[in-house]
Amino acid sequence: MNSEAVISCRDVWKLYGPDPEKFLQRHDDSPTVDAVKEAGYIPAVVAASLDVMPGEILVLMGLSGSGKSTLVRCLSRLIEPTAGSVHFAGIDLLAASSRELIDIRRHHMGMVFQHFALFPHRTVAENIVFPLEVQGVDSTTRRARAEEILALVGLEGRGGYYPRELSGGQQQRVGIGRSLAVEPDVWFLDEPFSALDPLIRREMQDEFLRLQSVLHKTIVFITHDFSEAIRLADRIAILYEGQIVQIGRAEDLVTQPATDYVRAFARDVQRDRILTAGSVMGDIADANAAASTVRADAVLRDIAAEVLSASAPLRVIDGDGTTVGSLNRDAMIDAIWGSATSGVGDSG
Repeated sequence: MNSEAVISCRDVWKLYGPDPEKFLQRHDDSPTVDAVKEAGYIPAVVAASLDVMPGEILVLMGLSGSGKSTLVRCLSRLIEPTAGSVHFAGIDLLAASSRELIDIRRHHMGMVFQHFALFPHRTVAENIVFPLEVQGVDSTTRRARAEEILALVGLEGRGGYYPRELSGGQQQRVGIGRSLAVEPDVWFLDEPFSALDPLIRREMQDEFLRLQSVLHKTIVFITHDFSEAIRLADRIAILYEGQIVQIGRAEDLVTQPATDYVRAFARDVQRDRILTAGSVMGDIADANAAASTVRADAVLRDIAAEVLSASAPLRVIDGDGTTVGSLNRDAMIDAIWGSATSGVGDSG
């Protein structure tokens, strides 16, 4: 357990089949996936360990059936893990009573799912503050909170509308607003935009990023879309058949894919939008005589013209102005247009 993490899980398993706890015990809680399948069990989550740090957006991604949603439900204990440990803000969730779990979910967790599940007979404002109604919050406070949330999610003046009178994107904003009504410490979003048209989906991603810039929530976001993941995530955890096969920043997954499965996700990504000077820079010795500089965190797309037109390597500097490497035309060209299977950062 990481004491600094908002959510910390270690060796979480979720198996479906007869008496899976005994099966794991017989194998010292570490059977191979082949052994699990041969015994007739479905391995929904396999020995998953991760930490979600305060204020970060951790994206879980993988194809359908990879275990993303099951893992998130284990993290909130909506599904009981077969084995492992899950801590939320230092609390052992697997040791918590039903009453304690209800209190944690009502006051500290917000959840948004692909299907909005709005109450058709309630207005937008009533939908948004329904969690507060469940908590027994008085109507005056609920109305005030509804106005705050409506402004936050860009639905001012629509509190009296009914869900059927809203577009799909607006309905999703209501679902997001409802999840924020209790001011949660952690926010779970399970493919919230996947049912939306591409243009509306892009707008909702923009809105999500705007909200995060204001709220600074700790977020676990599920998607199967790598483009969406790299746009939203601080870190990405890729799952395959219930296993977390790699966790890292988007540029780490692109430049150093741990498996062919990860490499396949990253193959068609626009690399110049993800990779930074720091991820592809070369030896620091090549930068000693260079006058021009680029920041290590600069995205290649933003500095491509400068690097490609330079007659000598550019110095790569960190936030303090210290030279940390060099970047030249060849490294830039290889990073953006080279083989997706080559080790982009091997020379740096």
